[in-house]
Amino acid sequence: MEQPVPLAVGRQAGDRLFRLTAGLGAHYQASDIYQGTRLAAAEALNSGITFAHSWCHNIRAPEYADADIRALREAGIRARFSHGTRQGHPNKETLDLANLERLAKDWKSHSNDGLISLGMAWRGQGGNNPAAAVPEDVYKKELETARRLGLPVTVHASGSRPATGQVERLAKAGLLDKGMQIVHGIVLTPDEIKAMKAAGAVVSLSPYSELRIGFGIPQTFTLLEAGIPVGLSIDTTVLSGNADMFAIMKVIQNLENAKAESEFKFSARRTLELATIGGARSMGIDTKVGSIKAGKRADIIMVDTRDFNIGVFTDPAHMLVTAAQPSNVDTVMVDGRILKRRGRLVHMPRADIVAESRAALADLRKRANM
Repeated sequence: MEQPVPLAVGRQAGDRLFRLTAGLGAHYQASDIYQGTRLAAAEALNSGITFAHSWCHNIRAPEYADADIRALREAGIRARFSHGTRQGHPNKETLDLANLERLAKDWKSHSNDGLISLGMAWRGQGGNNPAAAVPEDVYKKELETARRLGLPVTVHASGSRPATGQVERLAKAGLLDKGMQIVHGIVLTPDEIKAMKAAGAVVSLSPYSELRIGFGIPQTFTLLEAGIPVGLSIDTTVLSGNADMFAIMKVIQNLENAKAESEFKFSARRTLELATIGGARSMGIDTKVGSIKAGKRADIIMVDTRDFNIGVFTDPAHMLVTAAQPSNVDTVMVDGRILKRRGRLVHMPRADIVAESRAALADLRKRANM
């Protein structure tokens, strides 16, 4: 699912994205949330992605959250819905904690028999610029609510040069928790990495958006060597272009080998682990999914090895990381339910989803005069 980029990006692509989301966000209707999430879930499943993290950051009223969750439920994808704020939300106000409480109290009715979990998309302490800072009483109340409800927390921190030191501030304030997910973490220092390891925090990397915006190069190998769980993310397709996890794996491996000036520094098998069990560890669901093992849920994809680009099939890990594409995904299964078969989604009509999403965007732009 779409995830926002950190504060104080200072890059043209990031600046344009902020202006676009701010301009359109205020004119969103709940139906737009539904259309966007349904489209994203369909693309993810079609591409062979069985889990999506909906970092929902334009919840303008309770029905907006309900619309996002409904789209995830109808798609049948395994997911986490992380409740965030809205575009233009004042830093001096907490996110809608009453709505979060409402969802948590009756989550079973939303969870699609346990396929969807609930979390918090936390702003943390905000940007390093005082104008972007979130007051202490606000960010503490948000985090304390998540802790009381037993919800996992994810936060964008230390993602770019202007965000240097954000994780250090979290650590010094005693805010790092076991399982807290740091998104990006491009400029993490050795001391911050030690603090994250001590706290049991995890990392989500999205190399396409990190490269596209100019955040920098992910510290994949360094984080793994420190014993920190690392997962891979598409982030937002507005920046990455598409939901191609095969391409994400390829760029992660190539970046690490380029930094080391060695073809063999980062193996294909280790890269493949980041997109499977590594991603599950980053989301705290590795006891359920992420590997084929007795007792785990059946979240499985099958790749057709008869296509031109992958037909001369050799080492499986090498071929999946360096050659495979979403078009090679023949079958997708989530919790034992087949959602894609013979290269086509079996329960989500492509033409309708695309047409309705296109119409929704056109109406939104008209309302926003953009």
